[in-house]
Amino acid sequence: MAGSAKQNYEGVWDGTLGFGNRPAVIVIDFLQGYTTEGSPLYAPGVVECVKEVPELLDAAREKSVPVIHTQVRYTPPDFADAGIWMKKAPFLKNMVDGNPYAAFCEEVIPHKGELVVTKQYASAFFGTSLIATLTGLGVDTLIITGCTTSGCIRATAVDALQYGIRPICVRECIGDRHEGPHEANLFDINAKYGDVISKAAALKYLRRLASGVGPR
Repeated sequence: MAGSAKQNYEGVWDGTLGFGNRPAVIVIDFLQGYTTEGSPLYAPGVVECVKEVPELLDAAREKSVPVIHTQVRYTPPDFADAGIWMKKAPFLKNMVDGNPYAAFCEEVIPHKGELVVTKQYASAFFGTSLIATLTGLGVDTLIITGCTTSGCIRATAVDALQYGIRPICVRECIGDRHEGPHEANLFDINAKYGDVISKAAALKYLRRLASGVGPR
């Protein structure tokens, strides 16, 4: 099956974007609901990938590359800002201020001065100021980490491409609830919307950057 899929995509959906000139790193929804056993959102794949991210963030910070975090937040008691998604996924009621499941994972708590984007839907771009922020910073490359691969990662990668930003997904720094959707969506992202690269390749790129490639 893998061989036939590769042949089917070859020469059509196997191009690469590569890095641009001015990157930013985004950390999508690394919230404790995904890493706490017993949580309805618990995802073993996220537990593992969170451990891989601090080294990447340190490399970005050393070169003044912007690091942007996202979190999901809704407004009780009516949760009107969740729209009909709350009907599809009522467990999202946990994503409110004060709920431990909505807190950032300790490994990736934002540093002072780093932007935190609050979102209500899958894409980090939908209904937020993210594209205006990236445009203002002159960013042309978005290095994507976080969760989940089949939801917020894929939606963010697709929107990044549609806004003219190069989506670069770091394989070891992205996780999902199940290996099947994880691998299928990484395959699709790499085929159609962005590049999926190794953490080693991302670190090599960041460490070779000249200092001060961050905000103009």
